[in-house]
Amino acid sequence: MWLAIAIIVFISLSFGLMGILTAQQPAISHPLASLTEAEINTAVSVIQREKTLSEMAAFPLIALQEPDKEEVLKFIPGKAFARKAFLVIYERSQNKTYEGIVDLTSKSLSSWKEIPSVQPAIVASEYELATQAFKSDPRWQAAMRKRGITDFNQVKISCWSPGILSKQEEAAGNRLCRGLFYYKGESERWNYYGSPIEGILGTVNLNTGKISSLVDRGIVPFSKENWNYDVKSLGKLLSPLKALKILQPNGASFRLNGNEISWQGWKFRYVMHPRSGLVLYQVTHNDGKNIRPVLYRASLSETVVPYGDPNPTWSFRNAFDVGEYNFGSLATTMELGKEIPENGLLVDAVFANGDGEPYVMPGVIGIYERNNGMLWKHYEYGTQRNDVRRSRELVMTMTAAIDNYDYSINWIFHQDGTLEVQNELTGIVLAQGTAAQKQSEDDSYGRLIAKNIFGVNHQHFFNYRLDFDVDGQANSVMEMNVKALPMDEKNPLGNAIAITETPLTKETAAVRDLDLKSSREWMIVSADKKNSLGAAPGYMLMPGGNSMFFPVEGSKIRQRAEFATHHVWVTKYKPAELYAGGDYPNQTQPGQGLPKYIADDEPLMGEDIVLWYTMGVTHIPRSEDWPVMPVHQVGFKLVPRGFFSRNPAINLPE
Repeated sequence: MWLAIAIIVFISLSFGLMGILTAQQPAISHPLASLTEAEINTAVSVIQREKTLSEMAAFPLIALQEPDKEEVLKFIPGKAFARKAFLVIYERSQNKTYEGIVDLTSKSLSSWKEIPSVQPAIVASEYELATQAFKSDPRWQAAMRKRGITDFNQVKISCWSPGILSKQEEAAGNRLCRGLFYYKGESERWNYYGSPIEGILGTVNLNTGKISSLVDRGIVPFSKENWNYDVKSLGKLLSPLKALKILQPNGASFRLNGNEISWQGWKFRYVMHPRSGLVLYQVTHNDGKNIRPVLYRASLSETVVPYGDPNPTWSFRNAFDVGEYNFGSLATTMELGKEIPENGLLVDAVFANGDGEPYVMPGVIGIYERNNGMLWKHYEYGTQRNDVRRSRELVMTMTAAIDNYDYSINWIFHQDGTLEVQNELTGIVLAQGTAAQKQSEDDSYGRLIAKNIFGVNHQHFFNYRLDFDVDGQANSVMEMNVKALPMDEKNPLGNAIAITETPLTKETAAVRDLDLKSSREWMIVSADKKNSLGAAPGYMLMPGGNSMFFPVEGSKIRQRAEFATHHVWVTKYKPAELYAGGDYPNQTQPGQGLPKYIADDEPLMGEDIVLWYTMGVTHIPRSEDWPVMPVHQVGFKLVPRGFFSRNPAINLPE
């Protein structure tokens, strides 16, 4: 799916950000610090020394092997600590996947095991391998000529994970990818997404580098228009707005110490993980008397994007952007005054490519403060006293380009103790070529968004893994439902509103969904602490916009992405349970991830628990989404409930 990643990596290595301040890589002073370039080199060299790898061996994932949670919680600054790296190694010639753990201190191999019958995320070299397989195949060449294309360099090829497999493909067990094709035309037409070459679908066996199948369902006209959207292509532009500057003449209010950030009572650590993207650790809040834990770890766990057209050239398209493509490693360099305001700070991240070589990606993490209107206000008529405080937020953000789509992931810290997650969806709609010039009543699978361009109905689902430690590790989850009471002698006017709190006692009982009728929310509470009013302090999951997963019961994508079929799951903490769709969603079997995690039905009362929240967007494309979609936001909030004894922002100075 993600075309020319190898070229992008090369560009990222040589691209300098002139005039942009980036933070330097800190020394390793904490167990949760990101891997350095030297550590990645050490980890790979140990594997190469201890194991005989072929020339085709690839490293789909190299990341910090997270230390034991108890060790981290007991860590004392200045004290020595262990450092380990986790590596996934794929032997393409053998079609085998291995996991290794390297002790970076002793430079030794701590663990090595084969993981049978799985496929790791696609690596950069495989995109070029697939491109060459198509362009050298006579069947593919004939299909292009049939469409009037004789210069094959005018065709862009995008490689997707194979998604839904046929029975024959499942039985063979080969590593596959599917090719999508776009007409690029002359060199100045760089936005080729507006000219999809429909009716043809190819599958490449990545183990052999050959096409395993090619389906041609007939010629479909594609748009010949130039869909570039730069200043030169658009012609007359809107009148520019007058300058709006965001300044902090006295500097930022947050403090950055290594990978630790503190701001307005909040303190947390962060890592840019090659798979999950931005990961937060040890999120605490200082209430003025005590530093109190809220979350131990919070991250994007998995995504799935099912497309709703049953055409065989489309029905396989169900991208797991985190597990199939390593979402974090597809982070894009940002610029001050663009993705983040000019008062922000851009931070680099260290990744490893498919050959196990480290590189620095500049400016992929953004940190900034912003104004968000009023925080609180009261006007007193009698005295004409007007008390008001402005709201300031701290935002930590990253952007990722997943072929045609762009995502922004934002962690937003509020002064009232709220932590918000906001995802932004933009980029280019995955267009379908069509002969249609006007919308037809028969087009139930989407909408015509331009002449010869059809936008297919689809969904985006995001699952977040939230390892809560609210005032300690002993937590419980309460489901809150609101209901109107019937009219009777106790409620003669019928205005009574009651709330019930139900404990979710076991994992299988904690698979839940939103319910608008009961204004359903969930609260994670301390099991052994009480606030000044005698109640358990807690944090509440306050959902935002959401959707139901539309693929029907029995559908293969519903079986593969079962995490998306419910909005809330709760599990007892286990360090290896990190991904809602399973460790290896690429060509995976049904029932991986969360369904397996809850199979042992662990108790949840007074335990170290993890809440998994799934939110979805149903996208019915419109002409206003073309050629680049305006940002669509979806998110949720973690709001204190009984955690503070009063409004924690009441004493902010004017």
